[in-house]
Order: sequence, then C-alpha cells, then structure tokens
Amino acid sequence: MGPEEEEEMAMASSSSQQQWQERVLELTKLLQEQGDPPFLWAVEVGKCLLGAGLQAPSVELGQLLISHLCWSNNGPMLWKYLEQAMGTRLLNSLHILALLTFRVIPYRQLQPEAYRLYLELLNRYAFSPALLDGASCQEKTVKAVDEALQLSQVFGTPLTELGQTVVLFLFTVISNLLDATAEDWGLPVGWSEKPWILTGNTGQHDMEIDVENTINEKRQRHRENLRRTNSSMAMEVIGKLMEHKRTSSLLRLVRRNMPEQWTGLFQRLQMYESHSSLSNSKMATEMFAQLTGCIQRGLSQEFRPNQHRAIKALIDAGSSISLFEHNHGVGRAASWLPFDLFMEDAMEGKQLLTTSAIETLAELVKSLQAVNGASWQETFLGLWIASFRLIQREREPLEGPVPHLDARLSILLSITPLAVMKIIEEEERSLQTAGSNTAGDFVSTDEHGRERKGLGTRRAALASSLKILGQFESLLTPPQSVVSAANQAAAKAANFVSSLNGGIVRFDGMSSNDSSSRTGGNMWHLIVEACIARRLIDSSAYFWPGYAGELVSPLPQSTPVQVSPWAAFMEGAALSVSLRNALIATPASSLAELEKVYQIVINGPEEERTAAARILCGASLTCGWNVQEHAVHLVLKLLSPPAPPDCRGPVSHLVANAPLLYAVLLAVTSADIVHVLSLYGMFPEVAVALMPICEVFGSISPTVPQTSNTGEDISVYMVFSCAFLLLLKLWKFYRPPHEHCMLGKGAPVGSELTLEYLLLLRNNRLASSFNTPVENSAKENGQYLGERSSVIGSSLPQPLIPVKGQSPGALSLIAQPVFIDSFPNFNAWYRQHKACIASTLSGIVRCNPLHQIADKLLNMMYRKLSKGGTVSSTTGTSASSSLSNSSGSVGEEASLRPMLPAWDILGAVPFVVDAVLTACAHGRLSPRDLTTGLRDLVDFLPASLAIIVSYFTAEVTRGVWKPASMNGTDWPSPAANLHNIESQIKEVLAATGVHIPSLTGGNAPATLPLPLAALVSLTITFKLDKSAEHLHGVAGPALESTAGGSPWPSTPIVAALWAQKVRRWHDYIVFFSSRTVFKQDKHAVVQLLKSCFAAALGSSNSLVSKLTVHGGVGALLGHGFRSHLAPGGMSPVAPGFLYLRTYRAIYDIMFIPEEILSLVVGVARDLSTMETDEHCGQTGKSAHRLKSRQLSLAVVMAKVKQASTLGASLLCVTGGSGLVQILYQETLPTWFLSGSGTKPKSEGSVSILEGYAIAHFSILCGACAWGMNASSLSTKRAQMINYHMGFLASALQQKFSLGCEHATWKAYVIGFLSMMITCAPNWISDVNLETLRKLAIGLRWWHEPELALALLERGGCRAMSAAAELVMS
Repeated sequence: MGPEEEEEMAMASSSSQQQWQERVLELTKLLQEQGDPPFLWAVEVGKCLLGAGLQAPSVELGQLLISHLCWSNNGPMLWKYLEQAMGTRLLNSLHILALLTFRVIPYRQLQPEAYRLYLELLNRYAFSPALLDGASCQEKTVKAVDEALQLSQVFGTPLTELGQTVVLFLFTVISNLLDATAEDWGLPVGWSEKPWILTGNTGQHDMEIDVENTINEKRQRHRENLRRTNSSMAMEVIGKLMEHKRTSSLLRLVRRNMPEQWTGLFQRLQMYESHSSLSNSKMATEMFAQLTGCIQRGLSQEFRPNQHRAIKALIDAGSSISLFEHNHGVGRAASWLPFDLFMEDAMEGKQLLTTSAIETLAELVKSLQAVNGASWQETFLGLWIASFRLIQREREPLEGPVPHLDARLSILLSITPLAVMKIIEEEERSLQTAGSNTAGDFVSTDEHGRERKGLGTRRAALASSLKILGQFESLLTPPQSVVSAANQAAAKAANFVSSLNGGIVRFDGMSSNDSSSRTGGNMWHLIVEACIARRLIDSSAYFWPGYAGELVSPLPQSTPVQVSPWAAFMEGAALSVSLRNALIATPASSLAELEKVYQIVINGPEEERTAAARILCGASLTCGWNVQEHAVHLVLKLLSPPAPPDCRGPVSHLVANAPLLYAVLLAVTSADIVHVLSLYGMFPEVAVALMPICEVFGSISPTVPQTSNTGEDISVYMVFSCAFLLLLKLWKFYRPPHEHCMLGKGAPVGSELTLEYLLLLRNNRLASSFNTPVENSAKENGQYLGERSSVIGSSLPQPLIPVKGQSPGALSLIAQPVFIDSFPNFNAWYRQHKACIASTLSGIVRCNPLHQIADKLLNMMYRKLSKGGTVSSTTGTSASSSLSNSSGSVGEEASLRPMLPAWDILGAVPFVVDAVLTACAHGRLSPRDLTTGLRDLVDFLPASLAIIVSYFTAEVTRGVWKPASMNGTDWPSPAANLHNIESQIKEVLAATGVHIPSLTGGNAPATLPLPLAALVSLTITFKLDKSAEHLHGVAGPALESTAGGSPWPSTPIVAALWAQKVRRWHDYIVFFSSRTVFKQDKHAVVQLLKSCFAAALGSSNSLVSKLTVHGGVGALLGHGFRSHLAPGGMSPVAPGFLYLRTYRAIYDIMFIPEEILSLVVGVARDLSTMETDEHCGQTGKSAHRLKSRQLSLAVVMAKVKQASTLGASLLCVTGGSGLVQILYQETLPTWFLSGSGTKPKSEGSVSILEGYAIAHFSILCGACAWGMNASSLSTKRAQMINYHMGFLASALQQKFSLGCEHATWKAYVIGFLSMMITCAPNWISDVNLETLRKLAIGLRWWHEPELALALLERGGCRAMSAAAELVMS
C-alpha cells in the first residue's frame, strides 16, 4: 500500500468519524426538542455506534457528549441522556466521571447545577463495578482517563492497567473535592500553588458560559443555595467514598503504596479542620470531624487476624495468662524462647561467629515482635528476662576450656543494650527522614489492628520494660564476681537521689544514715547503668519506685571512698607497675580513658607501649561492658599499628613493633577474648589484620630475640606462631575433610568456613561502609537465625579514631579490599595445605629444597637417635631405617636448628610428619620417640602444630593406618578410668532420654587409629597454662573432632587419657565426649529432639499432663553446665542444653527439618485430639461449657504455638537459612504431597490444628532466618518465598493432587498467608505478581475474599490493578 492510498484511507476514516458524530449530535438535538425519553435516545445512539463500527462502551462517544454538554448545551435533558448512556453501558462510567471532574469542578461556582449533577453521578457510579466496564477497550480507556486528569504526571507513574487507573482516579477526585470545598468555605488552601484541576483553563470556556447578569433574581437565590449545599454534599460524597467497603478498599491501596500522597491529603484535612475551628465555622468543623471518622472507619475494615480465631490465638497466644512465668512454658513467655536459645547458643566457645551477635539479635528482636504481635514493651521485657536467665543458668561455670561468666555478662550488659540501641536508632532515623506523620497514622491501626499510641515509641517502651524488671527478684541476684559492681551502681543511684534532696532526707522519707534500709545492688542496677551509659535512658531512672529508695542507702560519710585507678591515670599519674596491674584488672568506664591508653600505645615511650597494650586487652576488653565495643575496636587497631612517617616499608615498622604485637597476640589468643571478638563478629577484620603479620614475620629469618620491657625474649617465630595459629583457628581448617563431605548443602556456613570466605565477608563490609561495588555473593550466606554480612553499624565507632602523628597511608591496608593473592608466601603455603588435605603426600626428589629442610628438621628432632647418618625425609622404607641412637653436644644442638623463615619450615613439616609416622608404623621409631620428636618440633616452631594437626586429621579420615594398641607400654593407657568415662557418658545421655545400647566397648583392647594415637599423645604433653593457650586453641578442637569421627570407643579413650591428665576437667570432658554419639547416629539425634519437646512442653506419658505439668525454658535448658559430681554420680543435663552443644557435631543435618516438622505436627495432633475428647458432646449444653471450650482453644493454641516456636528455634539454630531453605523447597512440599504422618479419616479439628501449627512453624522459621525487612538475605528470601508461594498457587489451581487432609491443607494456606500478611508484609512484595493473582483467585474459591484482597494490597504498586479488579468484581 502506497502513501497515497494510506492518505485516502485516513481521509475516509476521518470523514466516517465526522459523519457519525454529526449524526449523534443531530439525534440528540432532535430528541431533546421532542422531549423523547432517554431510553429511546440511547437506542438510537447505539445504532449509530454499530453503524460506525464502534464498540460500547465508547470512549469517542463520551468525549463527544461531554464536549457538547460543557457548556453550550448544559441542559437537564442532556444530563439525563448522559446518565442513561452510563446506565446502559454505552459510556464508560470511569471515563465520563474523569471528564466531568476536569470540566465541572473548576466551574462549580459558575455552574452549581452542573456541579450538583456531577456529585449525584459520582455518588451513584463511584461505588459501582461499572467503573471497570472498559476492560474490553482497556488501553483506550486508560489513555483517555489519563489525558483527562493527567494522572501519570501527577503521581509520577505510567498508567497501563485499568484497576490502577480506577484507584488513582478515586483518590484524585477525593483530594480535589476536599480542596475545592475548603476553598468554597474560605479556608486557607493546603498547597502553595492551586491544583490545575481546580484552576482549569477558564479562558477556553468563559465565552461559552451564560453571563451572570442575564439570570433573574429568583434563579440567583436558587443557585446561591445550591452553592452552599453543594459543599456539604461534596463532603458527604467524600465520606461515603472513604467509608464504603469497596471504595475504602481501593483507597487503602493508595495509603499503603503511595504514603507521600496519602500523607499530603491527611495533613490538608487536619489543617482544614484546625482553621475551621479557628474561624468559628461550626458546620465546617463538624463536617471535617465527621470526614475524619469516616476515613478511620473505612480504613479499619482491612483484614485482621481476629477474623480467624485460631490465627489470632497463634499471633497473640497467652495474653490472658500470666505474662512472664520464667519456669513455665504456656503463655507469652514461650513466645520469647528463641531469645534464650540464641543467647545460650552464643556461649558455645567453639562457635566462631563471622557476624555480629548485635546484628543477629537486633534482627531476631524485630522478627519476634512482629510474629508475636507484641508491643515493644513486651518484646524488650522478654529480651531482658532471657538475658537474666542466661546469667542465672551459669553462675558457677564448669571447669574447662569454655567461656566463663564474663561472656554471659557481655551478652546482658553489652550485646543486648547495643542491639536495643540499633533498633531504637533505626526507628528514630526513619522518623527524621520521613517526617512526623509519614503514613497517615491518624487511622490508629498497625499491622495487628491495634491502636497506635504514636510514633517513635521504642525508646519509651524500653524505659517502661526496664522499670518493670524490678519485679523479677528471683532473676536479679548478681553472681559473686559482680556483686561489687552492682553495689556501686546502686550506691551511685542512691547518692544521686540524696544529693538532689539536700543530702538530709531521701526522696522516700528515709534518713540518709538510716541503717534499717538494705545496702546492696543487683542485676537490675547493672543493666540500668549499662543503658544510661549508652544514652538509651537518662538518670530519671534513679527515681523509679524501688530502684534507689528501698534497696540501697547512700554510703555513710565515715565510709572510706575507694578511688578508681582509672581516675588516677586520667589525672596524670605515672604508669607504675602497681598502676599498670590495677588498670589491667579494672575495666575502664569511658571511651576517653581507653583513647588515652591507645594514644600511649601509638605515641608513648617505648617502655610504656607494651604495658598500655596489655591494659587495653585486660579487663576493659573482657568485662568493661559499658565500653566493650570501643575496646574491641581499639584492640583490633593494635593488630595493625600505624607506620611512622619515615617508614621505608611495611617490614621495618611491623618488626619494630614485635614486642607490642606479641603482647596483643598473646592476650587475644585466650579463649575469653576470642569469644568476645566472636560475639562482635570481628573475625573477618581480625583475619585481615593477622595476614600481613604472618606474611612479614614468616618471611624473615630469625635473628637475636628482642627483649620486651618486661624482660621477655621475643623471637620472630613466637610472633609468627601466635598470629598464624590464631588466624587458622578463625576458619577451622582442622575439621576432618570427612565432615565437609557429609554436611551437604544444608550445613551451616560456619561448618565449612574458609579463609576466602572470611576475606570476602570483610571486603563486602568495607564496600558497604564506603558504598563501593564489591562482590556481594557472601551476603547470601547465613548461619544462625539469618546472620547478616554487614557492618556492626552503630555498635562500633565509625570512622577510625584519629591518631596524632599518624601518616596518611598508615591505614591503607585496612581501607583496601584484601585478597589472599596479595600475600605470596601465605598463598603458596595455603595452596600446598589444601593439596595435602585433598590427597596423600607423594615422594619428593632429593634435590627439592623442601627435602633438604625436612632432613634438617628430622636431624634436629632425632639428634639423639641418629648415629650412622642423617635422617631422610623420603617416605620410603630405606629412609625410615636410618633412624638410630646418637647424642650431641649443646653446640651441636644449636647448630642443628635450621634458622630459616617460618614459611620454608612449614612447607617441609608435612613430609617430616609423614616420615616419622611411617617409621613408627613400621616399628623403626618408638611411639615415645615419635611424641618426643613432634614435641621438639612444636617447641622449635609452635606454628608447626597446625600442620601436624592438619596431617593427622586428614590421615585418620583416609583410614589407611593400622590401629595402635593403647596398652600403657607403647602408647599411654586409658584403662584406669575408661570404664568410668563410658558409664558416665551413658548416664548423661540417658538423663536426656537418649538410649544407645552399643555405647560400651566391651572387653576388647583399647585401640586408636595410629594418627589419632600420635595426636593425643602429643597434646597431653602440653602444659595447661596461659603460655600454651594458643596451642590448646587449635589442638583441642582438632582432637575432639578427629576422635568423634573415628570408630567407637575412640572418644572415650581420648577422654580417659585427658581426664587422667587434668582431673579438674573431668565433668567437662565427660559432657563433651557425650556429644560425639550424635555425629553419625540419626536415631540418637531424633531421641534428643523428642526429649527437647517433652521437656519444653512439660509432657509425660499422660496426655492430660501436657496441659498441667509445667515445662518451658527452665526444663529445656536447665542449669547449663551445673553438672558437677553429685552424690552417686553426675547430675542430669537438660536436653536443650545438650542439643545446643551437640548439633555442630552432627555430620548429616538434612533430615532434621522433617523430624522437627513431624514433632510439631505430633504435638498439634495430640492436643487437638485431647481437646476434642474433653469437650465431645458439650456444645450447646450450657453457656458455661461454651466458655470452657473457648478457654480450651486459647490454652491449646498457646501450647501449639510453644511447640512450633521451639521447633523453629531448633531448626534455625541447627542450620540457619540453609535448613530453612530445605524446609521451604523440599520438606513442606513433600509433606503435603505425600501426606506424611497424616492419620486416615482424622477429625476435622485435628487436621485444622495441624495446618495452623505448620503455618506458624514455617513463618517463624523464615522470620528467624531471613528477617522481616530488607537485609543482606533479601534475595535468598525472595527466591524461597517465591518458590513456596508458587507451590501454594499451583496446588490451589489443582495442578497436582495432595496426599494430606484437605482440612489440613486449607488451614495451612489460610494460616500461612494470614500470618504473612499480618507479620511479614514485606515478604509479599517479593512474590511474582502472577503468583499473587493465582493465590487470590484460589482464596476466593474458598470464600476468603478479605484475605485475597489483603494479599494483593501488600503486593506493592504492581499489584494495585489486580487488587482493584478484585474489589470491583
């Protein structure tokens, strides 16, 4: 077709359009003159449309009639014709109302009749589904409405769907009617420039409007009356639009998805109401007040969980029962069980966290507050009580290499306040950013339908929760180690109050020297002081009832005042030996004190720098709870001392700081400090700080040792070994490779921690702090309850504290991404290390430098044995046969030590260990000599222990070595207490309900795999003091892990040998040995899980006891390690405590989601069956029995919630987001498809309760693992939620059949979606729109339209159209 033909067709089409328009106008004029009824006009116009090939409803016809009507033909008959066309669907109601809104509102004063008719049409058709009549020509209708009202320009979003257009149209109409009415009443307008709709284009239409002076006086009065009544009618129409169920649902979409526009409308309404009251316009004031009420009533119609009694009970279980019964499980106390499990789990000394406990706890607090539907006061109170229980659980920790009481106090007095601070600051920042009324909160409802008390209430809720803590006296007794600190805190409060009262009479009327009042503080005073120190509350807390007035009295004047050593230090006292020791033992109370010490470390005299470093690593780090986060930050900076301005390279300045680094490394290596660094999630930063130390000190040959100011000789090897062993401990390389293979994709990230992962975490933190693009894949990994790979944020001071005299490039390494390739020597060893773990060592030729170094090491180790020649590192028989006796002089001994860089020695150590183990296996080297030689090697270079451990654990895994007989002749014998150890292990397990008949080894001789025998023999030669703590930090976990992976009874044999060496560790050794039973025995794990549920729920053999016997946290976690030898043997350990210390030892955790799900369902089934039996046949007998049944539902749902909360907590503790992913992807779909565990022909109430229990369990698992709001795990959460919601949608569409009961399935879907809507609405915005549509359709089939609408409402702007279509259909 050519251009000429196209032009001819266009002209023909234009001519045809002009013809039917002229025909319509002629018909309208003719029938109007004849006075024919509107129905006849509609019939004739319909014929014209058909003749022109147009489809009804017609956009073209609407534009033609409105143009004809406004204003040259503004007659009553034409308005009737217009209404007839809308009623008969010739015209689209939405389009006509949009055109009239633009045409009529600006001329409401000049055309009051037209304005009244417009309001009548709006009142009639705005509530009708006819607004969606344009679906057949959606694109044309949307475009016409947008052109009429310029919606896309006003709201800043393109309009493509009809439902979205309807929503924005209604909001625009309401907004402009409100402003127009306020203007008509003479009130100040709420905008700087008048909206274009109200202004209109008056110049275009003025010529068409009748001149005012041509109207007679009677009509003028009529029009004045119309103008007055039109304003009232406009307000009534707005009120109806706001209150009507259908239109209010549409307007809720604006409030939820366009908060700025909604807030603007609300603020103008408030302003109009205020000005109307000032102008003494009673009618206007009343109308605005009524409109506010209409808005509140309309928006309060949204979906709430109380529409389903069972769901409401799950979200708000236990509200009618005692609020916090710390020994009981039923009620709200059970809702905060994840707090207890998280805190107790954080006390595991071998758990090296890569993320801050502050971040994790803050996210957990927000998640539980949402899922439990609790106030912030309740949430904070639950958090504090869980922290107090943590302290009471371990007042006297078990003797052994475990974190002590200071770590538990750090959780209460440092980690928890910092987490609360993060939550409060998050809210206050959002308020500062968004303003004081960002979401139209005048509706007074939150996600749970409760009345809002105002914004920014978290700080007030914190103060309220702290004030209540004084009522829990049984939890407030301080441990003996902090009694003095508690007394000082209490005395501080009492003296403060007394000073304000003139020091004569106390505020409660008691004299300051009244001896009748008790003197002494408790844990309440310590936590209040911790919050005051961080400015979470102020000193008004001292006036709380019972805080200062009744518990303590001010110190009498005769009492000597004990001056803090820090006060003397701040006043300028010299750092004498006594003052140094006092500062090391006394925690600092302020950041200024710590900064002054740090300045001495950086710029002070050489003789004071090391002492100052020890002060920073002393009590201020372990128990300076009010400044602990700053101490952690400064200690981390000590590991990267700044280079002086005249420094020529990094080697010289690090070597010059060797005494300082050694002092810091020795302190940081201790178990307590490592645990503190772990709680603050600082391991990635510590790893980055240690790598240059290892690279530098491992690359230089040892020279004459430096002497510290304490007279201690410090060698290159000592500094290197401390840094190297600590670095390797951070990523747990010593775990047997067998465990890496068996853990699978559901394992916690920490179980397969690598150095690359630590560096990636640190680089991502650096990128987030500087807002630079760096690889973000590490953010998708999580361990416990959704660990976040982000900076601690407000928990640690940012940026770094400036140091006087520091060169600009001193922190260049810290401020740059760090990769392992940046350290060539470290990288070379790391590659060799992974190769040695992956496969057996291959022989090396003699010309290889490693062979020569290995020979030197062997000669050094066995100098007394080598007579006839040198000892060879070749791993064959001939090399091993050269081992023989000899002796040498002292000078000879020194000359045999190879003075080589540590990296060269570490590269040869694997071949040395392989040679001596091979020689021992062939009988050419005695076990005693093997152990002695290895110990000499460790004494020479302590870092070699890491290589020895790595080699032995890998060889045990391969299983190629013959067993060694632990007979007391060749190898040490465990016979003295082996039987006792085995029986006590069995007792520990039996006390928790775990019965394994094959635990005892019988009468078989005690044997161990040869590498394990060598390892245990080596480790028992180490001293148990501070000097060897860096060795035990690596050897201990490696020995425990290797023994646990070996055949039974390897663990009892190793335990017996160590119990003989360290008798005071007996209880610790027995307890931790009992954990290895669960490594490969799934049946034992299942038994322990069942015991956890039985203990927490207070169950026994009788079903009735499930509701009468108390369980809860006390029964689940017991008293921790308080299992010292009791009369007749060891006292029992609580099953929950045993599980928290055991789950990391489980090889395969993939089965745990299914087992926990089965236990949760089993509890629900038992409870619902019992509830049905108890009340069978009672319905309708009496009102009393009906109330009894209602109470039973509340109690049963509380119990179900407790079971699902326990299950979710255990699941997230065990595998974090990895296991929750398995739950959503595999376990839940498989359970519903197969009907696992479903009893045939179950009672309806039984099946329904099962569904609700699974729903709460699933939601809580997701909340704990992924959080409620945007986080580093948002992408993974979106993927999993999308997957699971897709499964739900497909099942609702009956694309496949389900194996479970329909009642169970329906209860699960409704419960899961209801709780997601109520507790986790942000999740819904991640779900695909098509999936949301399918779910909404399925819910409508189930007669759940409110739930379907609520789901779409929270789907964001993209789902606005689908929600509107659902409302209007």
